[in-house]
Amino acid sequence: MYGADAVYCGTASLSLRSRAEVQDDDLEKTIRYAHEIGKKVYAAINIYALDESYDEIRKQAQMLNELKVDGIILSDGGVLDIIKEEAPDVDIHMSTQSNVVSSHSASFWYKNGAKRVILARELNKEQIKEIIRETPDDLETEIFVHGALCFGYSGRCFLSDFLASRSANLGDCAQSCRWAYKLYAEEKNNPGNLMPIEYDENGTYIFSSKDLCLLKEIPEIVEMGVNSLKIEGRLKTEYYLASIVNSYRNAIDDYMASPNTYDYTKYQDEIEKVKTRSLTEFYFNDRNNKDFQEFEGKQYNPNYEFGGKVVEYNEEKSVIEIKNKLFVGDELEIIVPRKNRGMQV
Repeated sequence: MYGADAVYCGTASLSLRSRAEVQDDDLEKTIRYAHEIGKKVYAAINIYALDESYDEIRKQAQMLNELKVDGIILSDGGVLDIIKEEAPDVDIHMSTQSNVVSSHSASFWYKNGAKRVILARELNKEQIKEIIRETPDDLETEIFVHGALCFGYSGRCFLSDFLASRSANLGDCAQSCRWAYKLYAEEKNNPGNLMPIEYDENGTYIFSSKDLCLLKEIPEIVEMGVNSLKIEGRLKTEYYLASIVNSYRNAIDDYMASPNTYDYTKYQDEIEKVKTRSLTEFYFNDRNNKDFQEFEGKQYNPNYEFGGKVVEYNEEKSVIEIKNKLFVGDELEIIVPRKNRGMQV
């Protein structure tokens, strides 16, 4: 409703967000509904699969082929072979987990059946342009423009498995990089005497990253010829998704309609209202950028919260599903698809 051309989702147990699982019947309903309104669905089978997972992968691929999902996102070469066998009618998208950082790597996946490569988040804009320039015209490119960054290399991280025996590469990340840590220094001449090194009394989030936000860079991204822009939104609220997707949809449409008058700041203001962490452009403009660590954990705008969702509206009545406390005199902002927010007292 708010302007996305496609959604991507996890499968029941074979994606990298097993806690955001989508059961088979839900997946079928999602695909059917999306196709009815002219949208696409991409399903993720992007784990690094162990041998015991391949029977399930084969069954899942067959089902997705029957459901006519628009694309399967994967990262493992073995999984790719199974998808080509069992889902020959479905486009193959190489996940950012496959760490495509060069035209050579992109071309390799293309030769092996990939329709699209989701480029590694560690690339800067010049490197992205080079990949687009040096790869076949019918190989699509996709980049992340908004959402959580990971301390691992495009998500390939072993920290969670090491600390919590929950493998990020099998869809069970404990998000250890988001934990608060307390550091201690040992005096050289007095072994065992540990002195705390603390950012404050609660410790410090030494591994936690800021969220990616490339809203300001929409003009350059459009002009460089990227085919698809990706917003990370798993396990987020409807309020967050509606606000972020709406901002990028409006920004892209406004730039395309009038490049000379494009002003990203009004959309940036909208994002500030729902952000959960500080924002960064990561490496897009500067491969040496160091401003992407979030030492204070999550951040919220205290002046805004999700009031409710309009579930019915006509001339006779409106029905709102309340999400937080509302009081007489509160100021409400209505988020309307494809428009900026409107004020109402």
